[in-house]
Amino acid sequence: MDLTTAKQQLATASATHHEPSALTKRRLAALAAFKTLALPKMPKLKFQTWPFFERQPNLTWTGAAAFDLAPALEGQVRLTQVGQVTLDAHVPAALKDQGVLLMDLFTALQTVPDLVLKFLMTVVKADENKLTAHHLAYLNAGAFLYVPRGVKVTAPVEINVTQDSTQPHQPLIHHLLIVAEANSQVDVIQHLTTQGTAANPASLMVEIVAQANSRVTFSSLDELGAQTVTYFKRRAQIGRDAKVEWAVGMMNAGNTVGEMDSELVGEGGEGDSKLIAITTADQQVGINNRVTHHGQHTTGLINQRGVLLGQSRLVFNGIGEIIHGAHGAKAEQQNRVLMMSPATRGDANPILLIDENDVEAGHAASVGPVNPVQLNYLLSRGIPKPVAQRLVIRGFLAAVLTAIPTQRVREELIAILERKLTDGQA
Repeated sequence: MDLTTAKQQLATASATHHEPSALTKRRLAALAAFKTLALPKMPKLKFQTWPFFERQPNLTWTGAAAFDLAPALEGQVRLTQVGQVTLDAHVPAALKDQGVLLMDLFTALQTVPDLVLKFLMTVVKADENKLTAHHLAYLNAGAFLYVPRGVKVTAPVEINVTQDSTQPHQPLIHHLLIVAEANSQVDVIQHLTTQGTAANPASLMVEIVAQANSRVTFSSLDELGAQTVTYFKRRAQIGRDAKVEWAVGMMNAGNTVGEMDSELVGEGGEGDSKLIAITTADQQVGINNRVTHHGQHTTGLINQRGVLLGQSRLVFNGIGEIIHGAHGAKAEQQNRVLMMSPATRGDANPILLIDENDVEAGHAASVGPVNPVQLNYLLSRGIPKPVAQRLVIRGFLAAVLTAIPTQRVREELIAILERKLTDGQA
């Protein structure tokens, strides 16, 4: 399809969807950039031929599979989406009175357009690569969370997103925008799942704006289906004395490539990124986990651990970058990979890019098989081998699991972990 025709179709779809003209203009600019941009770089993983794009983009932006939804509990802050439809958005009255917003992204673009457009695609730029441009051009689902200045949301905000793959040609292009104003606090738990077995791509983006002295904890439990090819990009812009903690369980069953970024733009900011990934069968996964220090006296931590089963492939790239002028910055990272089969291939690549003298920086990386001493000890106690392997894996992942700040997230992640490991062993 030529660019002129594609633009006309996209402009018509945006108008039919009653979107602000400013968003339509951004969509069209992103579409033009998409035609010329390159795919993002993922060293040591060949993903360029993966089916990220539909030949004929779906521009209806409607429809959802059947879904049973339990009623929201008192005090619960929750948003539930299936495909492009929001089934539930619940914010207690006390938080509404303080100005907290949690709603479907397109509803927010209708009700508070200036607020959304002020931040949308400002942390992640649409023209960064071909996948970010495509994401904005064909964005079809999303959520908006806004926490005003000084407000502390004590209950976790639950965002449940189910990819509707009951039919083919239904890509999920989902955008979660979180804005935490100065001195605010919020704990967000995202859960990504797939309903149905049709092959559909997913483009998933999270933008976090953490203003001065705010605290944001973002946890995500990712378990998309085996037929889903996924691109994700999660980035936080961290202001002066603000802190963002990431805790991600990457349990997708399909091929996945993506990026996690903490941009420490204000003095004294902190970014703490924890990630667990499990790969099985012939799955391929590549992750760039980056912390960039712009401000002085900032702290950036990366701790990621992966377990490979079957004939799977996993690439961890941990990137700590200290920009010139970021005096007193501290960058530390660990990248560790455990291979449970000789047919697997894992890479743990620590990268430090330092353009300043008065800093602290360090890294650790390891790739290897399961510890035979630990495994033999468990086997000698009569524990079946599959159970013994899972116990060794649990021990290997404990450094990250125990560091996840929310007990409920830890318990859910362990349950998903056990399920995926059992399926992988089978």
